[in-house]
Amino acid sequence: MNNKIIPVAKRRRGIVPFWRQARGFSIGELKEVGLSIDKAKKLGIPVDPRRKSKHEENVNRLKEFLKSQSS
Repeated sequence: MNNKIIPVAKRRRGIVPFWRQARGFSIGELKEVGLSIDKAKKLGIPVDPRRKSKHEENVNRLKEFLKSQSS
């Protein structure tokens, strides 16, 4: 089973926004699920401290990943 988790970010192309693969999860997204930067890196979760946005889709991905890790 693939344990890799991929974050997404919104990008605008003209008027229409679309999703693209991001470098890592933002600090706000990690805080919302209760993770520190160090703990996320130990779990193999990519972190991008430059990102300021917080997307609900990424938060849901993190929650599902943590749930699968604890099982």
